[in-house]
Amino acid sequence: MIANVGRIGALLPSASIHYPMRRLVLLLVVIHFLGSTGALRAQVPALATPAPRIQLVPVDGSVKLEVVDWGGSGPPLVLLAALGTDAHEFDSFAPKLTDRCHVYGVTRRGFGASSKPNDGYSNERLGQDILAVLDSLKIDRALFAGHSMSGMELSWLGTHHPERVLGLIYIEAAYGYAFYSEASHDPTNLILDALELQRKLPQLPPGGGRPDQQRLTSELLTMTMKLEGELREHAEQIKGFPDPEMDPAHPPNPPVWLTGIYQGLEKYTKIDVPALAIFAVPHALDNLGDPQQFAKDPKAAAAAEAADTLRCGSQADAFQKGAPQGQVVRIAHANHFILDSNGAEVLALVRSFIDGVAKETR
Repeated sequence: MIANVGRIGALLPSASIHYPMRRLVLLLVVIHFLGSTGALRAQVPALATPAPRIQLVPVDGSVKLEVVDWGGSGPPLVLLAALGTDAHEFDSFAPKLTDRCHVYGVTRRGFGASSKPNDGYSNERLGQDILAVLDSLKIDRALFAGHSMSGMELSWLGTHHPERVLGLIYIEAAYGYAFYSEASHDPTNLILDALELQRKLPQLPPGGGRPDQQRLTSELLTMTMKLEGELREHAEQIKGFPDPEMDPAHPPNPPVWLTGIYQGLEKYTKIDVPALAIFAVPHALDNLGDPQQFAKDPKAAAAAEAADTLRCGSQADAFQKGAPQGQVVRIAHANHFILDSNGAEVLALVRSFIDGVAKETR
């Protein structure tokens, strides 16, 4: 993973983000985005299954999303892919659920066969895209399962439109972009806190003149001190990460989807619908660094595992507290692409959750 940092650095916003923030965004990309790229995913041959039905569904003006329909009987289940992939990430997994659900997959805008517009990548717009797909398919309520960054869309649906949700399944997807807690050590908290501070700073006019200036100043100072503390803690955790090489004369040109998603994240602090969150705690060592280097340095391997356990374990604990109808499952030494490394275990958990939701809604 670390070997890919330089390439991902070219994706980061530069003109609008000061260097320390770019480094912070880089870590978020490394931890959560890189795990979603095909280059890091283990290539597992797909089983021979009937070809699904594929259509392009209009969602927003001329924007159309690829919708994959694997068929099946039972309540609708909508699968949402990791960032950098498309709905076909589930080509092997989806047919194993058609005995319980009518299974669909949606490729978000900007990827795969879906439209690639220059805007519309905020969490809110991506969530509205999914609702538009549901409306087009005449689906009132559905189960939703997502991998990795699709957790942000799952939480948007569960927070803003719980009436459309039968249940949410987070497959290595319940990290900071999907659930925010000050008790968590998830690095996405830094991004969310920085964005909140950035949005509130313009409320403080230069030269005074507002009766609530003292209160607002105190609030901003508290937020700044909190962010500083998080950055100091975070700096200790990333000592081993090299900075990407950046040429000031040729700043990187990030794709519109990366900038849009980064700027459009939301804080979710409570999930009030039935939920299953599956975490890898800790991740497999090849997700945490160079396995060959770890083999030579067992102390470095143990330190990497301890840091990952703190980060992911604290996030799992926070999600459990914030999702009163939720179930959290930790799978040790699983890959971020957990359907590849622990597919049978994940399948059993998902099937059991679906059965429980179906029983409750009868």
